Amino acid sequence: MTPIWIAGTMSGTSCDGVDGALALTDGEIVAGYGPTAYRAYSVEERGVLRAAMAAAAGRGSADLRSDPDLFPAARAVVTAAHLEIFRTLVEAAEGALGAPPALLAAHGQTVLHRPDDRFTLQILDAAAIAEQLRLPVAHDFRTADVAAGGQGAPFASFHHFALLKSAGETRPTAVLNLGGVGNVSFVDPSADAPEAPGALLAFDTGPANALIDDWVLERTGARYDADGRLAAAGTADRARVARWKSHPYFAAPPPKSLDRDAFAVRGDLDGLSTEDGAATLLRFTVETVALAARAAPAPPARWLVTGGGRRNPELMRQLAEALAAPVAPIEALTVAGQAVDGDMLEACAFAQLGARVLAGRPLSAPGTTGVPAPTSGGRIARPAGG
Repeated sequence: MTPIWIAGTMSGTSCDGVDGALALTDGEIVAGYGPTAYRAYSVEERGVLRAAMAAAAGRGSADLRSDPDLFPAARAVVTAAHLEIFRTLVEAAEGALGAPPALLAAHGQTVLHRPDDRFTLQILDAAAIAEQLRLPVAHDFRTADVAAGGQGAPFASFHHFALLKSAGETRPTAVLNLGGVGNVSFVDPSADAPEAPGALLAFDTGPANALIDDWVLERTGARYDADGRLAAAGTADRARVARWKSHPYFAAPPPKSLDRDAFAVRGDLDGLSTEDGAATLLRFTVETVALAARAAPAPPARWLVTGGGRRNPELMRQLAEALAAPVAPIEALTVAGQAVDGDMLEACAFAQLGARVLAGRPLSAPGTTGVPAPTSGGRIARPAGG
């Protein structure tokens, strides 16, 4: 497959907004980057999405499976935001490249993830986007993996492999994503393909920004702990951290995955100041990453950090102390003559995965999601007559 320009979008568990990016890719490597875009969700839109997540959490998987269109308001919000981003990227591609992208690739918004029930739900009206923009849309990336017995996450690991391969890296490397939930990809870029045995081991490490963000929002009204200042000013309660680390998730072997709200520790923060609560939650993230490092097939030559957590100096400082290897933001990696844009990494990931959907290649493997065998997936919505 010759590399093609694909516009990818991603709306993560933090519900901040939609990232969009253009990437030149054949699904195996990244051969170039194009313009990017971001569209924030409004306070009202985030409220609609949070309400849908809360409603989904209270429903049985069988119920949701039989009627997945239970959240029309949230679906409309997600679809409108993705459509806006895709319009921007199509116009940018036409201006910079002289043609629209060959494919759009949209992750949508996860409102419920229950791999143990072989169920995951991402909401998006891909058909409406395809019809509006008259371009094919790759979507529904996770369902086939979960239906086959995989965890359905983390799903950016194949992209991490492609980035390191494209950068000419040969050493074992860890790519740590600190979004709402933390996940890590232990990558052997000397392998032939991401689905090859030993090429990847990936799993969710534990909470990352979600718990801290929720705590800071509740206590201060701010959306996050800017520059980690609250955590840096506080003192972590190590007894609480030790108690949380006794959760059976951390003793389970990888691959494994988490829902954003899997750790309901809010009630265990009573009596702590805002600063000490932030410090305690940040320390929990650091120590769960250190636990994850024990599962690395080979000691990573370095840790490349992506997600919002890489912008938290206190978090990065503590990670560097806890991990026996250099720690750097993902921007330290150069691909196709450009520094990787950590803010758009997942959008680029779904652009690259869109190429794999188009070619029928695997999107996941036993080492990434625990699926029994390398598994293709995704669907393509095409405009009428397209």
